[in-house]
Amino acid sequence: MTSAEQPQLPPSPPHRQPCAASDAFWHQLHDEATALYRAAGRFAWHFARGKLGRDPVFRGMLERGDFRHGGRIVDIGCGQGLLASLLQHGAQLARQGHWPADWPAAPVVTAYTGIELMARDVQRASASVGKLPVAPHFICGDMRHTPLPACDLVVILDVLHYVDHAAQDELLRRVRDALQPQGRLLLRVGDMNDARGFRISQWVDIAVTWVRGHRAPPTFGRTVPQWLAALQQIGFSARAVPMSAGTPFANVLLVADL
Repeated sequence: MTSAEQPQLPPSPPHRQPCAASDAFWHQLHDEATALYRAAGRFAWHFARGKLGRDPVFRGMLERGDFRHGGRIVDIGCGQGLLASLLQHGAQLARQGHWPADWPAAPVVTAYTGIELMARDVQRASASVGKLPVAPHFICGDMRHTPLPACDLVVILDVLHYVDHAAQDELLRRVRDALQPQGRLLLRVGDMNDARGFRISQWVDIAVTWVRGHRAPPTFGRTVPQWLAALQQIGFSARAVPMSAGTPFANVLLVADL
């Protein structure tokens, strides 16, 4: 594909300026969504607080309404199941009247399936958030082979680059087939066009994987236009949202709809 043929990045949605009320809500949600991880030990609790507090993707997805109305969610590479806790505690706060007025409506989870390769992370997830009101279903398995249930939303954050390009495309096709009409995929990837940021992301990946007690596998990246082209070829309508604010990384969230 020549540069002239590469799909152009669509404009990003306008960035919402933080306000005191939204910040206060986010701090409350952060505290409530991570409190359950104390049951799984100090490492699980500190990791959850650090991940949710420092990674802009979680708050960003809520602020923009990326989860839409919620529904049946499949979280591929779910780790400790932090997303399950975040969404259910957010919905609970919304029912109590604490949701920010300038944010889209809180998504409501009706079913959650988390798929994670690392057995230790699945154990931490089950020990901490396994008894949420909408009980998460955690599967310890390889995303390349684990069956995907019918769903409304699939989330894949920072893990697809751990398998080769052919396996990436095959998983994306399986995601398409599992999603119901008007379903959505939220896929965060690194942009290889940003060489420095992409390298930093890889170094941090290796460090975090090591801290979690695992060996980092090789990675297979793409540029954002290449990711968008692959999604569009499979049948998605995709757009890119920058997702590196406040970080040195080259992360981009791809919002892909059927």
